[in-house]
Amino acid sequence: MSLLPVLLHDGAVLAGVTGILYTVGVTAVAATSVFASCPERRRDARETLAILLRRRATR
Repeated sequence: MSLLPVLLHDGAVLAGVTGILYTVGVTAVAATSVFASCPERRRDARETLAILLRRRATR
């Protein structure tokens, strides 16, 4: 029996989990940038959010 279907399924699951974890991380940083009581923490969270959501230049 071929391993290809199993590998494709496992890869799809891994890609889905990675996407969900990335979304949760970005949401947590965005919430910190809005709701943190310390201005330094809000600024650091905004800088981190800018790094996480950086767009690549299109040619």
